[in-house]
Amino acid sequence: MGLLSNRVERNEIKPGDHIYTYRAVFAYSHRGIFVGSSKVVHFTLVSTSSTSSNEAYSVTAQCPTFPDCGLRQPDSGVVLSCIDCFLNNGSLYSFKYGVSPSIFLAKVRGGTCTTAGSDPPEIVIHRAMYLFRNGFGNYDVFQNNCEDFALYCKTGLLIVDRLGVGRSGQASSVLGSPLAALLSSPLKLLMPSPIEVATMTAGMYCVSRYATDIGVRTDVVKVSVEDLAMNLGWGSNEQIPQENEVSNINAYVLLLRYE
Repeated sequence: MGLLSNRVERNEIKPGDHIYTYRAVFAYSHRGIFVGSSKVVHFTLVSTSSTSSNEAYSVTAQCPTFPDCGLRQPDSGVVLSCIDCFLNNGSLYSFKYGVSPSIFLAKVRGGTCTTAGSDPPEIVIHRAMYLFRNGFGNYDVFQNNCEDFALYCKTGLLIVDRLGVGRSGQASSVLGSPLAALLSSPLKLLMPSPIEVATMTAGMYCVSRYATDIGVRTDVVKVSVEDLAMNLGWGSNEQIPQENEVSNINAYVLLLRYE
């Protein structure tokens, strides 16, 4: 794993790692927390009969390796699946934490690293499994997506101002590109060379992406996973799962803990 690519082999990842794979010919990536025993906890827009998004994860597909792959709470997008189904024939990448500002800015594509440090693996797995049992709210491509889920599991950080861009580096990159082009457009009159314009636009893009990194922002707070539902206002719409579904999920949690 180097500066240009975070691609790794399966034997290189460890429980508690934030992993991802690209979808739709590198158009976007899907993320999750590797919890060991070839299992990944991830947050997604769960597929239904009315769902057409490429991001949607089908929970009805039969996994040839693990019969219970795709286990989740009712109406929850937090899914426990095997790593094969998570990757869906894609390559495996590892998200980097605690990188220096120079390394962060050198990464042209957002959503590959952060300057924020990671908490210990046991805390990361605890958060992921707790959210697997209790949910992570409603999926939103810009404000509450799979990368936001993985970043929270790794750091425990939440953004105070929920009206702004989420923690996701991918979302920041999507919004940062047009913003950089817009902000640099008045300077085109002062820069006759196309190279100078391109350089300025790229610089603005990098600065805007760095400013929204969760390790740099000042509007973030550390929130325990047990208090997360209260902070995000999920309590009023909380669904009570059926007793047999709770038993199945708790059994899975215990199995993962002692394997």
